[in-house]
Amino acid sequence: MTSGSKIVVFGNEKGGTGKSTLAMHLIAGLLQRGLAVGTLDLDARQGTLTRYIANRARTAQIEGGGLIPLPAHIAITPDRADSEVAVALNQLAGNDVIVIDTPGHDSSLSQVGHAYADILVTPINDSLIDFDVLAMVDPVKLTVARPSHYSERVWKAKQLRAKRDGGSIDWVVVRNRLGQLDARNKRQVAKLTEELARRIGFRVADGIHERVIYRELFLDGLTAEDLAVLTKRRTAAMSHVAARQEMRALMTALGLEGVEPQRQTARAV
Repeated sequence: MTSGSKIVVFGNEKGGTGKSTLAMHLIAGLLQRGLAVGTLDLDARQGTLTRYIANRARTAQIEGGGLIPLPAHIAITPDRADSEVAVALNQLAGNDVIVIDTPGHDSSLSQVGHAYADILVTPINDSLIDFDVLAMVDPVKLTVARPSHYSERVWKAKQLRAKRDGGSIDWVVVRNRLGQLDARNKRQVAKLTEELARRIGFRVADGIHERVIYRELFLDGLTAEDLAVLTKRRTAAMSHVAARQEMRALMTALGLEGVEPQRQTARAV
């Protein structure tokens, strides 16, 4: 249905993990590498990704010269039928990569979106509160007691994906919004995440550190990757360089560095 497109889904039932921000920075990184990218916002009521892309389209008109490439974007509101996901993916077919942003709560629309993933990215903060979405922790032994509701939801999505087309989902839990300093809580969450990964079968990757740049460019719809091609008009600080390095490392961890453009595809909002 998606003509060889790699589908990357960002999912987590908890808000505040930087899911939409991480998705947008990945989208911009792929676009700046010449890939055709389709984007699908299933969290259109909050609409963070949709507004980010609208801001980007406005900046692209101002900057001109094709310096700010745009994805082909579709937003689906919660009142729409689950079948709209398949319709939207058909419309985005032909793009090299399709990125889906899902709501930070459980819904049938979100479940359907998860089940289309080739790569499922679940960002979590280095917090036991965030880890609770993935698993219950024994408070005495400080070990994983059992997988939690979101892990069970991912298992269901894997079953739906296998039933539909025989495909599999590469689930990657991304430790996101990392602090600069080492801390006992940070080490504890890392240990529990690795333990759970061995039990239920996901990969672990580092995401982005807590940097102002990941939020300050929202109104322009830009990312650290875009600043590298806008050096004549904007100054790139060392934090911008570090942010690009973090995103490139994540792209490699997700297995997206080797994706090659299939063809030239029009990019428009």
